Amino acid sequence: MTNISGKMLCSPASNRLREGAKASSENRGQDISAGAQKNSLVLAAPCHFGLEAVVKREVQNLGFSVSSVEDGRVSFLARPEDIPRANICLRTAERILLVVGEFEARTFDELFEGIRALPLEDYLPKNARFWVAKASSVKSALFSPSDIQRIAKKAMAERLGKAYGLSWLPEDGPAYPFRIQLRKDVVTLALDTTGDALHKRGYRVSPVIAPISETLAASLLLLTPWRRGRILVDPFCGSGTIPIEAAMLAANVAPGLKRSFLSEKWESVVPTGVFARVREEANAAILPDAESDIQGYDIDERAVRFARDNAKAAGVLGAIHFQRRDVRDLAHPKKYGFLLTNPPYGERIEEQKNLPELYAALGDAYRRLDSWSMYIITSYADAEKSIGGKATKNRKIYNGMLKTYFYEYQGPKPPKR
Repeated sequence: MTNISGKMLCSPASNRLREGAKASSENRGQDISAGAQKNSLVLAAPCHFGLEAVVKREVQNLGFSVSSVEDGRVSFLARPEDIPRANICLRTAERILLVVGEFEARTFDELFEGIRALPLEDYLPKNARFWVAKASSVKSALFSPSDIQRIAKKAMAERLGKAYGLSWLPEDGPAYPFRIQLRKDVVTLALDTTGDALHKRGYRVSPVIAPISETLAASLLLLTPWRRGRILVDPFCGSGTIPIEAAMLAANVAPGLKRSFLSEKWESVVPTGVFARVREEANAAILPDAESDIQGYDIDERAVRFARDNAKAAGVLGAIHFQRRDVRDLAHPKKYGFLLTNPPYGERIEEQKNLPELYAALGDAYRRLDSWSMYIITSYADAEKSIGGKATKNRKIYNGMLKTYFYEYQGPKPPKR
């Protein structure tokens, strides 16, 4: 598959994977737990609630076959050698989980026996350092995260001790954090192949207060018709996340190139050298001279300075024009551009009184931009009223625990070239 540039971002999964998709998806349960042996895995990509369709499309564009879509999670079929590609290339997912097994459990005894029945030794060496990093429960009989974590760890230790003939596990090797999800009494046990969440691209050297996450910024970009070569302006750029993600997308820069992942040390799961090969492919696909017209403005000079530092660390400073500018002074001579922004929400009481005037100024600026489109993510309830016009469309998105809306003011399409 190709991205917006028409050039390969990362090589898609093989045809053999897609040909085996139907058979693999029909046999989740125990077959999942034997994935390392069968060379067929289920990977899960957690994401922001409300953005599942974006993640699904990106997963499919990498050549993977989607097996299921749930609230906040997209699962897909893969092979061990696809773990590096998913981690390095996906822009919108929060992390990549390797699903070890699924089973039903309504009591702690059933939870213990279910985990002990899974062949964890197919994934973990005898010196693995393992723990349950997170447990969550939705509409299930078992609901205490700490108790779920404690019982699961005990079952894992018993399984691995018996498999390796050890009465004591050293746990002085590579890290293997697990995540457990209970949904309607169905337990999903998964290994976190990522480590630090995928929004940590490795380029944020100078943060400002409450920046939008990199994965959310990339998702919003992919929800718009914006493409490389078209004008993009963020009038409240903060630390520069939206312009930087746009520049990386335009230049075909894979988001995970500048960071490491836990599974790079998993010799029992990921074939040696695959991470290096995927990085080589991704580096070769970068378009250093990609055409771009991306601008980031902020009234705070300090924020603009930090945005430049971050863009430089990301390797895209030359593709973005940053400037200190008030939204009231926003103007552009060209037509058919895009405003994409994350304006202040007024989370602090003292800021709330300024929001009507601020959003009214944004609305006035937008109306002066002939034929432009505007996209805004905010939790401010009176955004449309203050802007002075009803959005063409709005979408509910959870930014962490905060409910926000993505307002779309769609302008006319440019004439075909």
